Amino acid sequence: MHSNLYWRLSRFYFSYYFFVGAFVPYWGLYLQSEHFSAADIGILMSLFQISRIFAPNFWGWLADHTGKRAQWIKLTSFLGLCGFMAVFWAHGFFWLFFVMAALSLFTSSTLPLAESLTLAHLATTNGHYSRIRMWGSLGFIVASVVLGFVIDVSGIKSVLWFLLLVQMTLFALSYTLPDPKLVAHENDHFSIWQVIKHPNVIALLIGCSLMVTAHGVLYNFYSIYLSQHGYSKGTIGLLWAVGVVCEIGIFMLMPKIMNRYSLKTILIISLALAVLRFSLIGVAIDHLWLLILAQSLHAATFGSFHAASVEVITQFFKGRHQAKGQAIYNSVAYGIGGTIGGISGGYALQYLGGQQTFMLAAIFPLIGLIVIGVGLKLSHDGHHSKALFN
Repeated sequence: MHSNLYWRLSRFYFSYYFFVGAFVPYWGLYLQSEHFSAADIGILMSLFQISRIFAPNFWGWLADHTGKRAQWIKLTSFLGLCGFMAVFWAHGFFWLFFVMAALSLFTSSTLPLAESLTLAHLATTNGHYSRIRMWGSLGFIVASVVLGFVIDVSGIKSVLWFLLLVQMTLFALSYTLPDPKLVAHENDHFSIWQVIKHPNVIALLIGCSLMVTAHGVLYNFYSIYLSQHGYSKGTIGLLWAVGVVCEIGIFMLMPKIMNRYSLKTILIISLALAVLRFSLIGVAIDHLWLLILAQSLHAATFGSFHAASVEVITQFFKGRHQAKGQAIYNSVAYGIGGTIGGISGGYALQYLGGQQTFMLAAIFPLIGLIVIGVGLKLSHDGHHSKALFN
């Protein structure tokens, strides 16, 4: 891959996940400071997952239909910036619900569009997705650590200005993304529904949804859970950072790992480690070193799992279905899965407590392991897995 293209894509990922690294760990704490209940926070935070069910599919269809992914990334980035600016005037559950719903419609669509654009470039340049995605992880870690200490010094309101600055940067960088040259694929004659209803695709999407359901609980309530048990905002930021440092490491190693192990093996091991991770978070809240161990497993529960999932999705959805495929993956896994985890996690935290909530979260990747293990069948070409469509 040409170095100029590599850096354009990498810095966009860095900025997008810089926003995520500031939003995910601390927005729930901001909402808590506005005196919302855990159940209310679960509903508000889940708007981003709910919008992922619908919005990316519209933009994905538009991108595939027009062949102009970059221009829609510019538009969603601009509308996302406008939506976030409205947060400064939104107070009370109703107004914040309305503003966050509008914001989420666009910010949730930017990533799948960027993913499809990146993968289309990689298809013609022999680059590695994980090497570019690694910069997103780096953005997440820098934001989560820096903002944690900023909040300890300046107060929780500083998160608003921090996020506004990042949204402005993301919009500016959207103008540096070039559209890829799209090549025809032999499966272009399949309709999108023929691809979706294939048993392999169904098994993968269900397995991914179950993994993300557990992470929906984590993303929405991990910081609140830690704060309730006396951890400072700086320590909370560092714990988030531990997970993402390990995630960066696994992204760097993924090309070698994928050469050695099948994609299905990577998915199964990642799901098994997720069961361990969420169980540890539930039982070891008072033991910092065990929480650090649990966070290090983010390398598998998100890093290797996401990288392998994207590879399989890319094999299922090629050519004229590529952007729609990434949108469907985001909608089902992160939309439906994240919504279930976010909303149910809020009620579980409010009525059962944090420890029981995270123990229950471990059940979802356990079921996902069974679904992927039994339902996903891939052919093998050396150490690479290929999707079966015959």
